Amino acid sequence: MRSARLPRIVVAALGAVVIAVPLAPAAAAEPPQGPVFEDGQAQPVFDPQDVVRESLWVSAPVDSDRDGADDEVHIEIVRPTATEQGLRVPVVYQASPYFAGGNPVVNHDVDVELYVPGKPGKPMPQITWRYEEYLLARGFAVVYAESLGSGLSTGCPTTGGTNETVGARSVVDWLNGRASARDADGAPVSADWTTGKTAMTGVSYNGTLPNAVASTGVEGLETIVPIAAISDWYDYYRENGAVVAPGGYQGEDADVLAEYVYTRADKEICKPVIEELAARQDRVTGDYNAFWDERNYLDDAGKVRASVLAVHGLSDWNVTTSQVAAWYEALGEHGVERKIWLHQSGHTDPLSLRRDEWLATFNRWISHYLYDVDNGVEREPRATIQREDESWTEEADWPAPGTRDVDVHPRPGGAERGGLDVKTALRGKPVVERLTDDSGKTVEELVDLAASGNRLAYATPAARQPVRLSGTPVVDVRIAVDRPAANVTGVLVDRAPDGTSRVITRGWADPQNRKGDHRTDRIRPGVSYDLSFGLQPQDYVLERGHVLEFVLLSSDHDFTLRPKPGTGLAMTLNKTTVSLPVVGGKASLRAAF
Repeated sequence: MRSARLPRIVVAALGAVVIAVPLAPAAAAEPPQGPVFEDGQAQPVFDPQDVVRESLWVSAPVDSDRDGADDEVHIEIVRPTATEQGLRVPVVYQASPYFAGGNPVVNHDVDVELYVPGKPGKPMPQITWRYEEYLLARGFAVVYAESLGSGLSTGCPTTGGTNETVGARSVVDWLNGRASARDADGAPVSADWTTGKTAMTGVSYNGTLPNAVASTGVEGLETIVPIAAISDWYDYYRENGAVVAPGGYQGEDADVLAEYVYTRADKEICKPVIEELAARQDRVTGDYNAFWDERNYLDDAGKVRASVLAVHGLSDWNVTTSQVAAWYEALGEHGVERKIWLHQSGHTDPLSLRRDEWLATFNRWISHYLYDVDNGVEREPRATIQREDESWTEEADWPAPGTRDVDVHPRPGGAERGGLDVKTALRGKPVVERLTDDSGKTVEELVDLAASGNRLAYATPAARQPVRLSGTPVVDVRIAVDRPAANVTGVLVDRAPDGTSRVITRGWADPQNRKGDHRTDRIRPGVSYDLSFGLQPQDYVLERGHVLEFVLLSSDHDFTLRPKPGTGLAMTLNKTTVSLPVVGGKASLRAAF
């Protein structure tokens, strides 16, 4: 049950509805005539308490609740009172399905066998946000929108579906005179107080909606700041054909999240929509299909007009790093102005990590794109990265320039710890090593066992100098299974001189999807197949004296489905490699080991 805790994508986002310590100093003595900029940043010259608040409904050109009328998005506007005297200001806009809270929900059972082919919430009276006073004091209006199916909006929640994108986009259209809105009495209302220039931001789902809206190419959305956001919902609930659920929320899926945020007053009208969603998400095969393709914003990266300041935690196992890595790469391929902030924490807002520096970056970013301030922010190094010692570095881009993929190769002995060679693959006749699945044991338990029949482990010597990984490790394995279905999990581990371990990254795959995540192909027990899959992208420094380990197992207790123990996997060492994204490439890796 979820009554005592929130779905994993909600946790950070709900911070957006908690009033925090004000981020603005005392108001200026005289009412300002307009915004003031110093050192490229908007200054706190407006009284953040002297504001106009409005509650409106924007018409969205979609009928997701199938009632014969266009859906309506409930929005709340907070703008400086000076806009009543003719000042026109840009908008920082946050759309969310969480402003009205959530419902108690039950997750799917994950203690199930794997598929074998052939076999009420109360609306909050006033929405607010930790950034609200900071932005108002500096000459920005703030707009909140309740996503379709939540709070006072109509329509239905669909966990990233097109209707949610259309609903969130309609607010940008209204701010630019292309959509209509009404007040509670039904009177039409225009946005004559704004320049139309809009930024979208938020954490988690609230950061995902900016990605979705930007992927439509909507005019007037000048920039987005997605924090811990999704770019492809398939890779949130699936991975290479495997049904997964990031740590701590086993069994959540698209239907569960939709049910959670379904907080509009009418509790019946969206039930058929959510039932269809539950059927179309396909928890059986885990294949990529039309349902997931609709929720893949990477497909439309070429339409993005807005600049993007993407923020993500390198320890985020809720929205994993593949989401920001794939989005950032796709934007770069299409020439979108972009910057990335990577920190060492998990699913969180950088405001709680590096407050002053983050606010300065955020301020300069939106001042440039919303007020056309020439502060050079778009010409600065693209990557800001926090290192393991909590220091921060600025780099030209990410992954780090000079990164090259280098293959490492397992050596016999995986039941205890075989070697991991940085030069050549194992030669001669095939060498096969075996493990037996036990989904009741966690990765952390298995990697620390001196010997185990439930995993295979391979280790380098202790590093003679630090090695930095920057990007996506890829596992290529030749594997046979003694049953017609299995999970496959790959893990990279940092082993310290004192024997303690830390999981660097991990990834999952279904060998039935060896030819692509869109199709299931039968496994013939005992037949060897080649399987290739990426681990989660990472930026990590293995320190001098530490050992790098590769661990292969079947089910991952905290992430995959958990069939009964007993499935056997056999790996051919000669045909197995792990490709590591090493800064400095082959020379750097060989110098270390």
